[in-house]
Amino acid sequence: MPTTSTTNSADTLRRELGLLQATALNMIDMVGIGPFVVLPLVMQLLGPCFLWAWVAGAVLSVIDGLIWSELGAAYPEAGGSYRFLKLAYGEHTWGRLMSFLYVWQTLVQAPLVVASGAIGFAQYFAYLVPLPEWWQPKLVSGTVVVLLVALLYRRIGSVGKLGVALWVGVLVLMVGLIGSGLLLGHEPVPFPPLTPVAAADAAKGWFVLPAVALGQASVKTIYSYLGYYNVCHLGAEIRQPARIIPRAIFLSILGIAALYLLLNYSVARVLPWAEAAQSEFIVSTFVERLFGHKAALAATALVLWVAFASLFAVLLGYSRIPYAAAADGEFLPVFARLHPTKHFPYVSLLVLGGAGFVFSLLFKLAAVINAILAMRILVQFVGQAVGLVLLRRRRGTAGLPFRMPLYPLPVVAAVVVWLLVLWSTGWSFMLSGLAVIALGALVFLGINRRQGRWPFEQR
Repeated sequence: MPTTSTTNSADTLRRELGLLQATALNMIDMVGIGPFVVLPLVMQLLGPCFLWAWVAGAVLSVIDGLIWSELGAAYPEAGGSYRFLKLAYGEHTWGRLMSFLYVWQTLVQAPLVVASGAIGFAQYFAYLVPLPEWWQPKLVSGTVVVLLVALLYRRIGSVGKLGVALWVGVLVLMVGLIGSGLLLGHEPVPFPPLTPVAAADAAKGWFVLPAVALGQASVKTIYSYLGYYNVCHLGAEIRQPARIIPRAIFLSILGIAALYLLLNYSVARVLPWAEAAQSEFIVSTFVERLFGHKAALAATALVLWVAFASLFAVLLGYSRIPYAAAADGEFLPVFARLHPTKHFPYVSLLVLGGAGFVFSLLFKLAAVINAILAMRILVQFVGQAVGLVLLRRRRGTAGLPFRMPLYPLPVVAAVVVWLLVLWSTGWSFMLSGLAVIALGALVFLGINRRQGRWPFEQR
């Protein structure tokens, strides 16, 4: 039977987040800098068929959201996937390995997510203040991460209120851009059937099949949708989680999908897709075309607000994952420490923030996006989908607060599509993701061999 607390995390973290705060944190996690830097890349890959990639990303999010909703409502605890994987595969056997691998990956991919947002922030910041020297964008991205950690260093109730305030900025920007394009744009917007289109290097005469082009473009759009599950990482801090978690997931997915499609449509009404595909600051160019340079500066400032708001939600959610593992006795005990007065996992926050700071200085945005997806698909998304099937078989469905419709079709569809997305990231990123998993497995085996625990326990 599902339970609301199988670790001590629910006894120490405070349930202070309602539906508005949970949905707001999800949505600002999802938007971020993603759509503003990804939009031109998708147009380069799919040409006039660019809207199909955003539709594909929304469909996958809805399908996968059913899995997260069922698990999140039944097991609303800190750490999200960490708990889901451990329960699904066995709390004393394979579940320990799967959950360890997830936390292991989190120590790498969570800082990569933070770094990707910070790097994108620096890219748009260059429209406001030119950054000609190589170190100047790195200074901006590093400063962003430090400021994030400072703002998150407080109790969850205050964080929830701050999240709502940041969410308002997200909505103001998106609604303003969409309304401007719909009312003032005059370019015809193509939405043709998906046919063979020129690849990014079409000038050389290379062409790709629709499925391949859509897959490569969808990698970029899915990156922009990621975050609909953030509320599950905060499960131990959600009021009435059985009701709020599924609602927050689907409200955020549907809301963001509508905003993304309308944003793309509005941009294309002002900038022909061929021109937009070559723009480094597409939102700034869009606003400048309509209202002039000063308005473009103001819009760029709002883009930076949105990017910062998203990173705020991202780092908040991920900081709970190592904490949950440590509180469960499956990770370094230092990560289980809560701040003595503010009651949040400050060690986890500082470590992930510190790694994000370093990564923001080392990597480039394009490579980070593919690496993020390649690293997490097998263990988190595919592993979690299979784990839901195992949980249903072992525990039944009678006590589930939320049950997905048409089971098991959403699970099968999610696994197939996630594997296609993994393949679309490219061999180098797939191999790097597998290497991280293999290294994590070796570390797990080494630790448990010394401790005499599964699979080395004495019988």
